[in-house]
Amino acid sequence: MKQKWFLPLLILSTLLSIGAHFFLHSQPVQFATACLSLLFWAALLGKATESVAHYAGERLGGLLNATFGNAAELIIAFFLVKAGLFDMVKASITGSIIGNLLLVLGLSVFFGGLRYKIQRFNTMLAGHNASLMLLAVIALFIPAAFIKGLQGTEVHILSLSIAAALIVGYFLWLYFSLVTHREELGDAVDGMPEEHSPLDEPEKIPAAETPALAAATASDAEKEEEEGPEWSKGVSLLLLLVSTAFVALQSEWLVHSVEAVAHALGWSELFVGAFLIAIIGNAAEHSAAVFLAMKNRMGAAVEIAIGSSLQVALFVAPVLVFASYLVGKPMDLVFSGYELAAIAVSAFIASSISRDGSTNWYEGVLLLLVYIILGTAFFVV
Repeated sequence: MKQKWFLPLLILSTLLSIGAHFFLHSQPVQFATACLSLLFWAALLGKATESVAHYAGERLGGLLNATFGNAAELIIAFFLVKAGLFDMVKASITGSIIGNLLLVLGLSVFFGGLRYKIQRFNTMLAGHNASLMLLAVIALFIPAAFIKGLQGTEVHILSLSIAAALIVGYFLWLYFSLVTHREELGDAVDGMPEEHSPLDEPEKIPAAETPALAAATASDAEKEEEEGPEWSKGVSLLLLLVSTAFVALQSEWLVHSVEAVAHALGWSELFVGAFLIAIIGNAAEHSAAVFLAMKNRMGAAVEIAIGSSLQVALFVAPVLVFASYLVGKPMDLVFSGYELAAIAVSAFIASSISRDGSTNWYEGVLLLLVYIILGTAFFVV
């Protein structure tokens, strides 16, 4: 990391978390230190993934970023499943989906739009993402719609069948996007446009009016263009593995204290899972997607934000259903009406904004406003 303070804070937060876990019996303190350490490790995970993505290419890099960004979410959810906290698991899945579609994408579009008037990305990819979001909504809606006419065993059979179908569909999507239609959805058309229009460039103050500022802006632009990954491929992969391991460790410690903290604060499991745990688990995407958007790499930012939501809905949630049987605590795919409404609303506005393959800062504001509305509703429920 370039920031001199990051490494000391990472080490300090980890030591504090270790001390609180082994030597203190205060669960709120354990929860707070685990959250703090998890945020730093998730940030390192995001930076390492971004470095690996540079060597892998934009489309594959975006997929890697979404995958390892979701590693924290998957690990946290697995330990919640193991603890039998199914309501919080489903809330965290909901929170991850809406968090990526509204918060991560909203921040990326907003901050990227402040610097670049119009940002463009692949319209074909946007259209497929919209269709996949609709598939996710349908898959999560069906079990809730049919549950009244089903018995317990039948609910689990339906959940397993839908989970298997979603996993197959997700891997077929990867094959479609990375193999058979790689050129149409690939690096050449998914990142920065080949032909730049004046709208794609950041607005600059005329040099005649402010020569010093213009020179500084040009210098920053040149520096940004020359900037490459901070680490070699080998170091990046090593940091990726190490940070993933520490994210898993801190996630387990966080889960041990989250239920007690939720009761102490008077917060519902729905709010804690959908917003608190989801924000912490998605910290990697938060940083990586926003930074990429500010570099006018909106294609990669969209791939991280929307791709991450799709990965959670089409892969992570189904995998957790199967994993629940491995730990002897079967979980179904029946989500509450509140959760389904939040996912459907998020998918609708994200699809509406991204389908045309271009964004501006005000569309980011719209996404963030919907996130605030949903957050308020979840808090008061």
